[in-house]
Amino acid sequence: MSCLTLLSCIEDQDFNQYDEIGVTPTLEASILYVEAPEALVNATSGANVFSRNFNFDAFSSDVFAKRVLDGTITYIVENTSSKALEVTIELLDVDNNVLDVEIIPVDPSPMAMLQRDVAYGSSGRSIDIIKNTSSIRVTANNLGDNTSTSNEPDPKIILKSSGKFRVNVK
Repeated sequence: MSCLTLLSCIEDQDFNQYDEIGVTPTLEASILYVEAPEALVNATSGANVFSRNFNFDAFSSDVFAKRVLDGTITYIVENTSSKALEVTIELLDVDNNVLDVEIIPVDPSPMAMLQRDVAYGSSGRSIDIIKNTSSIRVTANNLGDNTSTSNEPDPKIILKSSGKFRVNVK
């Protein structure tokens, strides 16, 4: 007759490993969408087509600002109008002080979609810019005339932006 003995060895479990886990998800979201039809550009006297401030407290909220590590804002400009423009994007703090400026020259149609990526954090501009942004000002200046019209259907200028940021969950 044989006797079978099972032996097992179990180490003490260390549940303090949670303190050593680093979780850094990447969050991505749209920021702005601004559209100006060519008729608006032609109806505007002077070079300034529009200038608007958009409240954007998402960056400066404690939940995000204390945890953001780095990231990128992507600006995309599409122009189906006959206008050459200069689009200026300013990131502003709560007191409307300019923290960062991005100037994008826009050629008239036909124009390929223009994409500009701006990095913040270890591989770019200071992450403090993002942490302190409370609003965004977008200004578009007409560099051409106020009479030409595009042959495209529904000619317009579109600015879209999105952000992609790594945050420390813990």
